[in-house]
Amino acid sequence: MIRAATADDIPAIHAMIRELAEYEKALEEAKASEEQLAEALFGARPAAFAHMAVDDASGEPVGFALWFLNFSTWRGVHGIYLEDLYVRPAARGGGHGRALLTELARICVERGYGRLEWAVLDWNRPAIGFYEALGARPQDEWTVYRLTDGALAALGSAH
Repeated sequence: MIRAATADDIPAIHAMIRELAEYEKALEEAKASEEQLAEALFGARPAAFAHMAVDDASGEPVGFALWFLNFSTWRGVHGIYLEDLYVRPAARGGGHGRALLTELARICVERGYGRLEWAVLDWNRPAIGFYEALGARPQDEWTVYRLTDGALAALGSAH
């Protein structure tokens, strides 16, 4: 049901990223190309990793988890940051999301990583309920900040 992604999965991952962006009401922000994903996941210096949820009967991908390593200066060990977790609507309720998170938790335990963390939109009650049922807890004391586009360019070019 769960396996590491291969280069052949790039079109499916790309399509599901766009499906997720549409669900999150931000399709116009999903600008990554298949070529960029291939380089990030399978290039000379991979920056991210992915796992696929595959339908047992058809062998077709029905979900994915895309993640990368982070590092805790407080704990002194790596962790996994889950950038995207997505299961296609027709496959939801079949255990694919749980299986993907279980695999990432297994990797954390096996490698001695201290955390598995991710962000969820505050309006996505089904996802929040799912995560909390697994034992995940919100980190309400932290607020995410982001620099992009013009603000990033302005700061990056300041002397």
